[in-house]
Amino acid sequence: MVQYGTPIAIVTERDLLSKVLAGGMDLEKTKVSEVMSFPLIKICPDLEIREAARTMIRKKGRLAVFQCGMICGVITASDLIREMPDAPETSLVVDDFMTKDLVCVEDDQKIEDVARIMGQKRVGSVIVKEGGTPRGIFTERDLLSALIAKGVSLDVPAGEVCSPMLVTAPTGISIHEAATIMATKHIRRLPLMKKKKLAGIITARDLVEAYAR
Repeated sequence: MVQYGTPIAIVTERDLLSKVLAGGMDLEKTKVSEVMSFPLIKICPDLEIREAARTMIRKKGRLAVFQCGMICGVITASDLIREMPDAPETSLVVDDFMTKDLVCVEDDQKIEDVARIMGQKRVGSVIVKEGGTPRGIFTERDLLSALIAKGVSLDVPAGEVCSPMLVTAPTGISIHEAATIMATKHIRRLPLMKKKKLAGIITARDLVEAYAR
């Protein structure tokens, strides 16, 4: 959001999910000022990548890059993992950072109910199951794409709009290997398998947090 020509805040997918949909607000009537993340987390262009990662984790948000008082870009967790070096600090295994206690929903649950669960649990994705078996993953991006880009009703079952888990990786890989897979496949969440069963999930933010240590 810009005020008097100066950027002062940002609106993210998480803002729309947790504050609008999960909060029961009307997407058509809600103003940006009611859901925006404020203030901006400002950094300079010459900040080192690892320090940027530490700032992102410490401040809990995306980074706005300012130069000479003007905004010149925004850095997300996905941006940082694309630049993650193959170094000792990225050789740690994903098992120590992945989420094992996964939030799951059934494929016939309405998008509205799933969005509310995601907002209440403050998670960016849920595993969609069919008869107890993982069928796909439903993310913040799937939610906003369905509602805004495709005009799908909130009454539609999540199973109809979830993304199939086409890309997975085994547990035991390094955070650098996970970052490479996610950057190459343009995904922000990577399901991790152990003995052909879903063992957990790691996100771009999890990798940034591991690298920031």
